[in-house]
Amino acid sequence: MARISLDPPRTLLFRFVEKYSGRVYGRVLDPVRALAHNPRVLWADLRFEQSVAKWKQLDADLKELAVMASAAAIGCSWCMDFGYWVSRTRGMDPRKLQDLPVWRDSDAYTPLERDVMEYAEAMTATPPEVDDELARRLRLALGEPAFVELTAMVAVENLRSRMNSALGLTSQGFKDRCEVPAMRAAASTRAEAGSSAD
Repeated sequence: MARISLDPPRTLLFRFVEKYSGRVYGRVLDPVRALAHNPRVLWADLRFEQSVAKWKQLDADLKELAVMASAAAIGCSWCMDFGYWVSRTRGMDPRKLQDLPVWRDSDAYTPLERDVMEYAEAMTATPPEVDDELARRLRLALGEPAFVELTAMVAVENLRSRMNSALGLTSQGFKDRCEVPAMRAAASTRAEAGSSAD
């Protein structure tokens, strides 16, 4: 249950963002509804996110894995839900997303992806627990511009996830839009195969 009303004042800014969000995401994002109670905060957040979206030094899949690992470490169900949908929409391997909570035990990831997720978790810890050897490996593998972007992206996700969690924002069902039809089709196929084997 959200700790703030998700029915904010219908300012001109909120109506504009509501229309855009509905067109792009199929619904108004709950963080937008929450921040709209303070139009200056919403406006600053929108401008900041537009700027972040232009960062292109880091591979997009590595960026998403870092973001999702950070959100998982914090426990932000809204960010996990939305991040899953964004990553699937971009075409990321579904197994990498499904195994993210248990990435250390999964064989779905490359050594570099594992380092990125370890770095995201270490940075997200309070206080941060980044060690020199991990940072050195990432700097060498990514180059310094991408390493700086990785570090900034984890910090940005900490801002998002901690704010959303504190406001009590939870899943809006974005992940279900990726999986439900596929899961139903797979379950139906299994059921048909089982009945024909009888």
